[in-house]
Amino acid sequence: MEFDWNNTPVSLDSSLTQREIEESFEDPFALRVLPDSPRFSVQARFFNLGMSAGSVGVFSVYRTNGKQIRVIYARLFEPEERFFYQRKVDQTLTP
Repeated sequence: MEFDWNNTPVSLDSSLTQREIEESFEDPFALRVLPDSPRFSVQARFFNLGMSAGSVGVFSVYRTNGKQIRVIYARLFEPEERFFYQRKVDQTLTP
């Protein structure tokens, strides 16, 4: 999928690069979630929790039309998100 970085209302954590954000979507263990909240019902927004190639944990809010991803917000993992992500990875890798 391609990323649409043009005219987007992006709020990025200043310590993140666009490349790290894109890599977090390529993470084979990335978690993509549709939030269960009426506030997101007007226009579907999704959450992505993934790691960049450099092991930087990235939490993103994004929209997609199936062809392009438009990142609206991105920041580093909070400790709880890192724990949740690692638990899911461990469950996937444990037979």
